[in-house]
Amino acid sequence: MAEIVTPRPASTILLLRDAAARREIEVFMMVRHYEIDFSSGALVFPGGSVDKGDKEIIANHALYSAGEGLDESALSFRIGAIRETFEESGILLARPKGSSELVDAGRAHEIELAHRSRLCEGKTSFLNVLAETGMVLALDELVPYAHWITPEGMSKRFDTWFFLAAAPPEQLGAHDGRESTDSIWVSPREALEGGESGRFKLPFPTTRNLIRLGKQASVGEALQDSRGKSIVTVMPIMTKTATGRQLRIPLEAGYDGEVFEVGAAG
Repeated sequence: MAEIVTPRPASTILLLRDAAARREIEVFMMVRHYEIDFSSGALVFPGGSVDKGDKEIIANHALYSAGEGLDESALSFRIGAIRETFEESGILLARPKGSSELVDAGRAHEIELAHRSRLCEGKTSFLNVLAETGMVLALDELVPYAHWITPEGMSKRFDTWFFLAAAPPEQLGAHDGRESTDSIWVSPREALEGGESGRFKLPFPTTRNLIRLGKQASVGEALQDSRGKSIVTVMPIMTKTATGRQLRIPLEAGYDGEVFEVGAAG
């Protein structure tokens, strides 16, 4: 019997803004580099694995806000989500120390230029970036949205928390050119249409979350609908069929069904 791989903790943020010309949400998404060994070439939300450095930040309460009542695991998922989003998009969900306002776009850009590349290359730590810039992570901006675990039997598995957050004003974001090769602000409708036409490659969890997100007409409505909601963990049960694979997820998780047929490469 094959050994079951332990899933790695990971986080992702669905950064949201209201579309200027129509009553739709837009979400920041990136195209993963084709040489990346997980979801290569796919259109995804910014995110990645929680690392040791995220847990080191937990000990310094001055570096984050709204950590009350959260255990170490919950804190590490949130801190990792903000760090990964900064690394992959340049968007920083933080406040200057002593301020109640999110960092403005100009200062965020300065921090990005000075620290993002070095952070991605492992030449500095996120803890150092925060300490040197006087930033406090805005954990209160994150609204838990979903919790997915890669099915058993896969060679790479992730235990991933999805969070919603309103994008800080005028922080537009851009891909890093390393792990991702393109980035766009796109409505869930447009992303899903691109998945259908072949313009985009959408992983199964991404598709499900885009369909669910597309039911909300504004950022405010999306955040309000999710705030305080119970999160049902989704670990798809995968079985092989004559044409590909069948995935079963809990109906109570609130997605667009329970049983899904996906192709061999889906």
